[in-house]
This record gives sequence, C-alpha cells and structure tokens, in this order.
Amino acid sequence: MKRLFANAKLPIVKHVTLLRADWEKSPRKAVAQVEAALKYPVFVKPANLGSSVGISKVHNRKELGPALALAAKYDRKLVVEQGVGGKKSKARELEVGVLGNDRPEASVVGEIIPGKEFYDYEAKYLSEGSVPVIPAKLSRAETTQIREMAVAAFRACDLSGLARVDFLMEPDGKRRIFLNEVNTMPGFTRISMYPKLWEATGVPYKDLVTRLIELALERHEEKSRTTYSRE
Repeated sequence: MKRLFANAKLPIVKHVTLLRADWEKSPRKAVAQVEAALKYPVFVKPANLGSSVGISKVHNRKELGPALALAAKYDRKLVVEQGVGGKKSKARELEVGVLGNDRPEASVVGEIIPGKEFYDYEAKYLSEGSVPVIPAKLSRAETTQIREMAVAAFRACDLSGLARVDFLMEPDGKRRIFLNEVNTMPGFTRISMYPKLWEATGVPYKDLVTRLIELALERHEEKSRTTYSRE
C-alpha cells in the first residue's frame, strides 16, 4: 500500500518494514535499523488487521522491543512509522469516506480527537473520551487537498465500493498533511465514522447502503466482461 502511495506521489511518513523472522533472529539489529532511520516517538504496527489491534506508540528504546513483539503476534510483517508532531505534540487524525468504483467521490473531512494519547483500540471501543468532529475545522484549501488525496489514494490502490482514508496532520507550524492508510472495510454501524461522514455530506444511512449495493452490482457486471481462459 505504501509503495502504491509513493508511486502516486502522495505524501507518507517515513517508515521501516521488518519481518517477524528477522526481528526474532536478531532483535538488536532490528532496533538499530529502526533507530538509524527514524526518531522517537514512532508507531509500531502489524502490517495487516484493523481497529488499531497490535499498534503501539513508542517513546524510547526501552518500549520498542515490547512493541515489536506485540505486533509480531498479529502479522509476519511489521511496520514502524515516524510519529507526526514530535515528542511534545500530537498529530491531528483526519478521516474521509470514499464511495464509488471507477469514479469515486469523497465525503466531507472528519476529525477524531482521541481520549488517549492516540486513537488505539481502547479509545475506539472501550472508553468514552474520544470525540468526532464533523466537519473538521480546516481551511477550505486544506479540505480540498485532503479530499483530493483521498480519491487519489483510492485510485492508487484500485479499490471499489467503499473505503475510509485516514490522514495525519501536523498540529502546528507547517500543518503538513500525510496520508496514513486506507481502510478497505471500515466500521459501518450507525455510530461509525464512515456512515457519519456520508450523512454529513448529504447521504443518509439507508441511501448509502442502497448505493453500495448498486456499486457491487456494477462491479460484478464489469468483472463478468473479463475472460479468464483462451477458450
């Protein structure tokens, strides 16, 4: 995914990719590799999964080893990313819903203000401190840029139907915006961000479900035109 973003010239944070086997074989070498490329704080993630399972924010070397071990429980590939905002500030966490197949559209931009240090599993599902802000308080130019980047990310991954595209924004100073990830199966309850973003854009829940069914049928028809053998 990050390679696709880079190829599309979308801004992403610096990162290091490790294999679980390499981490287990030589922990010191893995730590050295991370520290040579990135500065604390960093985020350690399993490359797959969702809902922030297995993700840790790491402030120093002492925390790095346990974070890598935790991520390694959930995937063979580990991603370590440079934190946005530095040691004293937290990145703003922005989200956009994308809807469509070959002609995707972006919703308004929303923001999650986590009740914890970052939007981890507990902040998403177990505590009540996190606050969604829809639409996010951004300039018109920033809003336009983020929505265009969301569609570009959707196209870069050749997605269809739905996706939630997440961004990180520097809290002050240059206010640079980084594409964080694409969620190809976002939460879809009535309190989830994806339907909330589209409701704020003028597409209520029932109409959103109807549109997704229409897109699935459209995609099925498109796939049926492809021949998979010479005969």
